[in-house]
Amino acid sequence: MKVSFISTMAQQNSMRSTVARAQKEIDKLNKEIVTGRYADIGLALGAKTSNSVSLNHDVSRLKTIQDANALSTQRLSASQSALELMSDSAQQMMEAFITANGSDDSNNLLIARRDIESSLGSFTVAINTSSNGEYLFAGINTGVKPVEEYLAAGSTPKAFFDATFSAHFGFAQDDPAAAGITVAQMDDFITNVLEPSFMGPDWNTNWSSASDTNMTSRILSNEVVESSVNANEKGMRYFALAAVIGIELLGSPVSSEVRNSINAKAIEYAGQAVTGIDNQRSNLGVAEHRLAKAKVSLESQVKIIKLHLGDIEGVDAYEASTRMDTLVDQVELSYTLTARIQQLNLTNYL
Repeated sequence: MKVSFISTMAQQNSMRSTVARAQKEIDKLNKEIVTGRYADIGLALGAKTSNSVSLNHDVSRLKTIQDANALSTQRLSASQSALELMSDSAQQMMEAFITANGSDDSNNLLIARRDIESSLGSFTVAINTSSNGEYLFAGINTGVKPVEEYLAAGSTPKAFFDATFSAHFGFAQDDPAAAGITVAQMDDFITNVLEPSFMGPDWNTNWSSASDTNMTSRILSNEVVESSVNANEKGMRYFALAAVIGIELLGSPVSSEVRNSINAKAIEYAGQAVTGIDNQRSNLGVAEHRLAKAKVSLESQVKIIKLHLGDIEGVDAYEASTRMDTLVDQVELSYTLTARIQQLNLTNYL
């Protein structure tokens, strides 16, 4: 007769292996309950895994566009605030010209000049605004300060104006000889020398370091918008032209008739500055509206794709929870049995 037996050590090892497998399965089920998707997508879906990968890639791509759009929205909002300040400054400058119109009083002219300088200072601060380390009005040259300060020491645009005036008339704008300038001569200088200079390449040489090319943003897979305005737009040029005329010529020792002519041109340019800047505000408003619509569209697309992903990758949380509870009970039972087996020792019965 042959006697077979199973040692308590073998039984303990068997229990230990069962517990290890159960704990691994519990960890997997817990992850599925928390995430709502299979812990191992490839194992669960097999050949359909490519669908999951493709859809997850689409979600990632759309979220990248959403993140970029959020930055574009922030940039547009900051640009709108800066343009509003520029528009207000242009209005204040125009009011200064209107107040000084027809006046030869030195105090009135001095007050008007200070108001114009203040407006130009506010304009310069606004046009050199930066956000997230990028200059808003530099076009694609976002790392370069767009416009030099006219009133700063050693200013390039100031030096250029002085040289231009002197080359045209043969003396400085504050020279008593300016009293001999006629209305026709001053009108010729402003219209045929200064204006072409500000509207042409001299602006880029002496005033602006901005690019003519604006920043663009892909707000949808098939839609791109301009999301910035650059300092080379006509409204900005006209603002600077009006301000320089007011600062340099309005208080110069010219005749009343010439001063009135200068003031009239300055008011005209200031009006064009207001119109040009407000047009840019409108353009950015259109871009903001398109971004808002794109935001709604992207959110809908992401939601639809995630619903589809839920159908492919999603797990039944109730079923997974039930299975996990069962495995936990099994593990606890295994621990109980292991403890009892360990007590099966011959010395306990001797």
